[in-house]
Amino acid sequence: MRWEELFKTVAVIVAAGQGSRMGTKVNKQYLNLMDKPILVHTLEVFEKHPLIDGIIVVSRQDEVNFCYQEIVKPYHFNKVLEVVVGGKERQDSVFEGLKALPVQCELVVVHDGARPLIAQNIISEAIALAQEKEAAIVAVPVKDTIKRVISGAVRETIPRGEIWAVQTPQVFNRELLLKAYQFAYEQGICGTDDASLIELIGKDVRVVLGSYENIKITTPEDLDIGNAILARRLK
Repeated sequence: MRWEELFKTVAVIVAAGQGSRMGTKVNKQYLNLMDKPILVHTLEVFEKHPLIDGIIVVSRQDEVNFCYQEIVKPYHFNKVLEVVVGGKERQDSVFEGLKALPVQCELVVVHDGARPLIAQNIISEAIALAQEKEAAIVAVPVKDTIKRVISGAVRETIPRGEIWAVQTPQVFNRELLLKAYQFAYEQGICGTDDASLIELIGKDVRVVLGSYENIKITTPEDLDIGNAILARRLK
């Protein structure tokens, strides 16, 4: 394989959050899920995935060395190309990851470090759709009735069939995503996810059906659910 054919599809794993909702001093990505840190479970999925050529991990500045010495090195994550310092907001952290991508990278797979239960087949489907359509996200239909509430009063009931809960991974053509980020920064816009920036430049974002097990672990209750899901998978 020629050098220019390497690292065509690279995952950017975002692990730079504060984890304030978890109520612990330890960053949520480093809390144990069963016998290993959450981030280890997440990285294992991408390390083992045959379509992922490389991984960029985005960490808090004060945790970069810890991430490398306690996560990447001892667990032998050979696909990790670099651990980079994140930014103030999630958008800034992803952008730092984008700047660290190898020059030959064509597809970027952005994933939350705190989503350790993602299935490999869903990653594969998102990559395949992004290869065809340039932008693909993972999402699930909401189960609950959704209402718009203002000042404690219901103002509108939103048709549930139109509402999907968006997850990660989100997969994009690299140049398209960089264009969207450049536009967002020029306009002073901070999006809640990467797909929202793609929408800003008028590009369609396609959807892959995700899994209700692909939770983002942000609260103690999420940790309990994650442990239960893993325990069931191991039976």
